[in-house]
Amino acid sequence: MKSYRAIVYDIDGTLLDTRDRNLYPLLRIIEEELGQRWPLERVLKYTAYSGMQVMEELGFPDKEKTYARWARYVNEYDKPAVLYPGFSQVLPAIARAGILQAIVSSKMRPQYHIDMAGKGILPYFTTAVLEEDTALHKPDPAPLLLCLERLGVAAEDAIYIGDAPSDCLAAKRAGMDFGFAQWGSSLDGIPEQADRILEKPEDLLQLLK
Repeated sequence: MKSYRAIVYDIDGTLLDTRDRNLYPLLRIIEEELGQRWPLERVLKYTAYSGMQVMEELGFPDKEKTYARWARYVNEYDKPAVLYPGFSQVLPAIARAGILQAIVSSKMRPQYHIDMAGKGILPYFTTAVLEEDTALHKPDPAPLLLCLERLGVAAEDAIYIGDAPSDCLAAKRAGMDFGFAQWGSSLDGIPEQADRILEKPEDLLQLLK
C-alpha cells in the first residue's frame, strides 16, 4: 500500500459537519435577494463552491455585501460547526506517525477561525490555504499546489481528502491522489478518479499501514 508524506484535508463535509450551518442561511439569502423559497436539495451543490463562487453563480448584484450578510447569518445560526466523530483520535495518530497534515479549503479566513475555534485540532495542521490565498480556486489546482509548496512535499507524496467532485478534480490536476470522504458527501455516487474510498474518518488510519 502506498505511503504518504502529507495528508491534506478539505473542511466542509470532510473535517467539519457544516451543511445546515451554511446552507439554511444561504436559503434565507436567496429568499431575500430573489424572492424565492428553494428546497435544501437545490443548494446542496454549493457545498463544493467557494463563498464568492456561490454569489456569482446566483447572480447577486452586490456580491461582497451579500456575502458579508450570509456570513453573519451563518454565525448567528444556532447549530455550530461540528467535528466529525473520530477525528479527535485520528489527527493525533497521524501526527505521531510523522505525516504532515494541512488544510486546503474555499472557506474565507474569518469564517475559518470561527468554525475551527474550540475544536482542539489546529495544532495538527502545518498550514492552511484558504480562499484569500490564491486567485484561482478548486477545481483549479492552485490552492493545492501552494499547499504542497508550503509543506515542501511533492504531489506524488501527498493525498487530498475531500467530499466533492471539485476536490477530486483539483487533486488530479495537482498530480495528487484523492481520498473520497464518503461520510460527509451529499453525492449519490463516488468520483471515478478517487484513489481511496473512506467510509468514516477512522479509515484514514489505513494510510499509516
